Amino acid sequence: MFSLILLATLVNLALGQGTRVGFYQTSCPRVESIVQSAVRSAVDSNPTIAPGLLRMFFHDCFVNGCDASILIDGSSSEKTAGPNSFLRGFEVIDAAKTQLETACPEVVSCADILALAARDSVVQTGGTGWSVPLGRRDGLVSRAADTASLPAFNDPINVLISKFTDKGLNIQDLVALSGAHTIGTAACALFSYRLYNYNNTNAPDPNIDPAFLPTLQNLCPNGGDGSRRVDLDTGSAGRFDNSYYANLRNMRGVLESDSALWNDTRTQRFVQRFLGVRGLLGLTFNVEFGRSMVRMGNVEVKTGTQGEIRRVCTAIN
Repeated sequence: MFSLILLATLVNLALGQGTRVGFYQTSCPRVESIVQSAVRSAVDSNPTIAPGLLRMFFHDCFVNGCDASILIDGSSSEKTAGPNSFLRGFEVIDAAKTQLETACPEVVSCADILALAARDSVVQTGGTGWSVPLGRRDGLVSRAADTASLPAFNDPINVLISKFTDKGLNIQDLVALSGAHTIGTAACALFSYRLYNYNNTNAPDPNIDPAFLPTLQNLCPNGGDGSRRVDLDTGSAGRFDNSYYANLRNMRGVLESDSALWNDTRTQRFVQRFLGVRGLLGLTFNVEFGRSMVRMGNVEVKTGTQGEIRRVCTAIN
């Protein structure tokens, strides 16, 4: 019986079924401390790296699964696509990979480094950590055209729900993972259309708190610099907490995709539960965020004999 169970386990691993906590326990025991050190050093010197790494992991997982295809250089790779033009933190992954190639050559995938770095970015900004299942392999394809599957800043709620469902993620995952916007910024170009001439009405989006509107208009004047960055979580942009959801409730969501979470009953109830609204079963944001990150981190992963372990994260071997 034992030999049958062992055989089944080996077959599953070879076919690429599943990741697990402690995957590198014997082959590269320092993997987590090495990645953590690289992230801590980078975030200490530049706090904008934390939301950058977190967003990079999202953008990787939603395109051909969590396989580090976002890291590959090339004239038409994912990295060159419009939605990825503002990503930052690539050098942190490269730094961790360089150290890992010295400690345990050709063992740790870039995909796993990115998964760990996303978790460590949350911890560095005051969030709660979680155990990251590892064992991903790196993908062999990176095409800018494939980024159409990414959730967009102006997607209607039905489209957002559909994009998450397509990846095996549910409505709670959508609301929890959107909470990543508790840290980081957005360029004026991504939301200024809401401030002046929303849907050709010559008026602002009515879903923006009128008392908040002048603040956004001062930061993003009509016809102004579209690259200027604005905090996504007003009043708590550098700390990983649930204040993002309070801003949604108060009609202070900066992106239209954020605002949409409050304006639909399917998603609003989860926003309320993360806020601990009386009469609803509460959800602890930090805990549920970690759980949803694990679920997203297993989207279409390559394991076992699939893909490869890249020697450098920017190029296929």
